[in-house]
Amino acid sequence: MNQNTVHPPSNSVHNTRLRPESNFNKITLFKTFTFCFLSFIISPFLLAYLNSNNRSGKNSEMVMLRGFYNDPDIANGDSSENEYVPCKGTILRTNTGNVSSTMGEPCFSCTTFNILAPIYKRLDPQNQSLRESDFRAFWLARNERIVDWLLYERSSIICLQEFWVGNEELVHMYEERLGAAGYDTFKLARTNNRGDGLLTAIHKEYFRVLNHRELLFNDFGDRVAQLLHVQSVIPFSINQNESVEQEIIIVNTHLLFPHDSSLSIVRLHQVYQILRYLETYQRENKLSQMPVILCGDWNGSKRGHVYKFLRSQGFVSSYDIAHEYTDSDADAHKWVSHRNHRGNICGVDFIWLRNPNKSRKPLKISWAEAAFGIIKYQLQKASLAENDAFAFLRADNNSNYITYSAFCDALRQVNLTGLSHGLSFQETKDLWVQADIDGNGVLDYEEFKKIWDSTWSEQMDEDCSLLEDSTEGVAAEAIGFAVKNAVLYPREVEKGIWPENYSLSDHAWLTAVFSPVKLRCSHQSS
Repeated sequence: MNQNTVHPPSNSVHNTRLRPESNFNKITLFKTFTFCFLSFIISPFLLAYLNSNNRSGKNSEMVMLRGFYNDPDIANGDSSENEYVPCKGTILRTNTGNVSSTMGEPCFSCTTFNILAPIYKRLDPQNQSLRESDFRAFWLARNERIVDWLLYERSSIICLQEFWVGNEELVHMYEERLGAAGYDTFKLARTNNRGDGLLTAIHKEYFRVLNHRELLFNDFGDRVAQLLHVQSVIPFSINQNESVEQEIIIVNTHLLFPHDSSLSIVRLHQVYQILRYLETYQRENKLSQMPVILCGDWNGSKRGHVYKFLRSQGFVSSYDIAHEYTDSDADAHKWVSHRNHRGNICGVDFIWLRNPNKSRKPLKISWAEAAFGIIKYQLQKASLAENDAFAFLRADNNSNYITYSAFCDALRQVNLTGLSHGLSFQETKDLWVQADIDGNGVLDYEEFKKIWDSTWSEQMDEDCSLLEDSTEGVAAEAIGFAVKNAVLYPREVEKGIWPENYSLSDHAWLTAVFSPVKLRCSHQSS
């Protein structure tokens, strides 16, 4: 791709040598006049061109223009030091049209970005009712810049949250420009006419959409999710003699903001619904050997219950994998992706990857563990240690066990039931059945302790590993994906800093690059 870089006029035209006054003749005067006159005429046009390429006027928003392609024959680049090189094309092609890669293999990219709906963007801290949506010039210019960057990066998969579906002009602008660039677009509004929603765009050059489903949670937060079942247009090679048009499931969602800790159960339940629907969809369509990518604004950090729940289900954070960050507290705040309306910064935007049959616990057990984790957190928040928590759950029962009625009453006191967004009767009953290990209708202290320490279930499902040369004992082969790189923009957020001059959104955007790997799948014993 040819890049036209505009440079300011060089100062080399000014000769620093002092010339004798006697040599200042008519020719020199004519040259001087011509240069000054032309500069006067050209300058306004030059400035206009520069401004059109930097409409934001923000230095941090131009960082992506640095370090362009070293090899003009390749339409993309990779950096071993995680320096950001804009991804112009995802399955890489040379100028001759051949599929190529700086890593010698095909790859694709995925971008997730909460673009901050104009109906939520506050313009004046002193006047909370003043929103960007009241000023067409403001919201249109900002969203045009967002589309400019999306088309510049040209990811294979684009997942947007807080997409202003309630404004026809904005929707038309996105659909028209993305469509002209080769994308199929799918939008979904939140329920109860909230005004915003989701937009997912799939580039037709890389994937064809086989199926598209809409998930309406119909819950307290009116949240929704999109599920897209796609197939690669360009086959991925399994070996020298066999290639496959790999299928992938992509989910785009935006979880509820945790205005208080009691809403954690709502966010957890939203993820539980997504994973249950994934299981149902794969089972009904016989799609067991398939990678899953979850994108979106999860409104929770690496220390939260949703993060731990997804990890227990075999998902990995692509950004953390690319940068070799662990789940430890030491790595929990290495990066941020959002500054919320309270001024707090945290990392909440993720691209999750789960390869086929990645080792994980059964979903119902994993959900119960996560729910019990929230119960434990609420009890600890009330300054109850382990023994005190057992006594609290036991209530007025003088015996050394917890009854079901006392359990339900305790959950109601910590705001986990009895509210429109709390645990349902059936969910509460399911938790009780999971906790009552011996099935005698009560929880003794040992059963309670297993819940408190999260040691009551170690059951795991199937597992896949990278396929080596030996195929002994292989039950099945599958194609999965390795995370080759992942970057956040603006780049300051990768160091845990939120730049004051960033104006595209109150979220950073995240892009991950994946390449196919062959996996060996086998059954583990429970």
